[in-house]
Amino acid sequence: MTAQFRPYSLSLGELTDEEYGQVIKPGDGEYETARKVYAGDVDRKPAVILRPRDARQVARVVTLARRTGLQLAVRSGGHSPAGHGVCEGGIVLDLAHLRALEIDAEARTAWAETGLTAGEYATAAAEHGLATGFGDGTQVGIGGITLGGGIGYLCRKHGMTIDDLLAAEIVTADGELLLVDEHQHPDLFWAIRGGGGNFGVATRFKFRLHELDGVYGGMLVLPVTPEILESFIAEAEAAPEELSTIVNVWTAPPFPFVPEEYHGKPIILAMLCYAGDADKGQEVVERFRAIAPPLADMVQAMPYPGMFPPVDPLEHPISVSRNMFIDRVDRATAETVLEHVSASGAMVAGAQLRVLGGALARVPSDATAFAHRQSRIMVLLSAIYADLAEAEVHERWVDAFAAAVRQSDPGAYANFIMDAEAGQDQLRNAVYPGATGERLARVKAKYDPENIFRSNHNILPATA
Repeated sequence: MTAQFRPYSLSLGELTDEEYGQVIKPGDGEYETARKVYAGDVDRKPAVILRPRDARQVARVVTLARRTGLQLAVRSGGHSPAGHGVCEGGIVLDLAHLRALEIDAEARTAWAETGLTAGEYATAAAEHGLATGFGDGTQVGIGGITLGGGIGYLCRKHGMTIDDLLAAEIVTADGELLLVDEHQHPDLFWAIRGGGGNFGVATRFKFRLHELDGVYGGMLVLPVTPEILESFIAEAEAAPEELSTIVNVWTAPPFPFVPEEYHGKPIILAMLCYAGDADKGQEVVERFRAIAPPLADMVQAMPYPGMFPPVDPLEHPISVSRNMFIDRVDRATAETVLEHVSASGAMVAGAQLRVLGGALARVPSDATAFAHRQSRIMVLLSAIYADLAEAEVHERWVDAFAAAVRQSDPGAYANFIMDAEAGQDQLRNAVYPGATGERLARVKAKYDPENIFRSNHNILPATA
């Protein structure tokens, strides 16, 4: 059941900092910046943006949304590809002021508020020689990436972010703050590990930390042919689980470290991260260097936060993408990838391939709401372009690309789905299939029967 809209005129003058935290209204100096999200084609104007300073104020914002019937969007870092962190004419609950981080180095645990970014967390943990795996970007908020699953540089060695989630504090639709873990509200704890923001507002997470003094990693750029791509993925699958790889087959941007003759042509731009002894990591990476003479080689021993490249906080790309899992990259698949990448007229177009397995695959598929533990390779197909008038052209290209590379695995990863209006068929068949989707719907009916939390890849509450 979806929350019923009630006639109500929200009086912005009644919203005080004492009750709700920082109040940002249309016309305020911060409003235009505060309503922007990472996705450059999302242009929504909320009625108000509220930045609470503690869980008590978060609860008041949730209660306000429920009382008014206005749509509620929850923002951690604003990096949802579907732009779920902002809504049109509703209330944005921005977690930017919830930034406390308490690291217990001896116990190897951390309590982290959800306004923190992955980069901030990683940098603070690295000072103790510790790490929790998130994704591959510094500006991503830890709230969204954790609730969706978390697949990044440490996933083969230590599993997904949700595999290191020990507890959470959640404000539910009735404004109650709950501590959830394996023993307290275990149904909700199961659901938030992969089920997204459907069940409440996460204000704090308790994470497990792993010893990690440094990594052997960085960027490796190679020319690409079907043979090279097939070999690269084969090496990634054969590598010890200390190594996680993100293989981008892109039309090369005019990066200064890429020879000019390759600009605008397909290349392999791979990020490799060996979470272990640097000498052993170098031995493993030499197998990739031997596939073809690198065009650029930045792989070296470094602190773990060095894996995250600097970003432009003002960057808001316009893009279109499709996400899926595939079973293999054989010669035919590699040829298909290069054919479609070469055919795109976008500024940058390509396929990102992440070999999974390792610790991620050893967790039972029903242990969390992420149901794709046995999937082998995650794929993100995307095109970045400048003119919104070209959207239809790039949509057709990415749809054809997806159809051409799709194999037997029907799954998709919630955090990489770009369509803000992803249909229930896609969610129930691809993201939360079978028993997972049914169980999530029952948890939704228990904790959010009116569907207050619907600015997400929405799970509808189960009906009796």
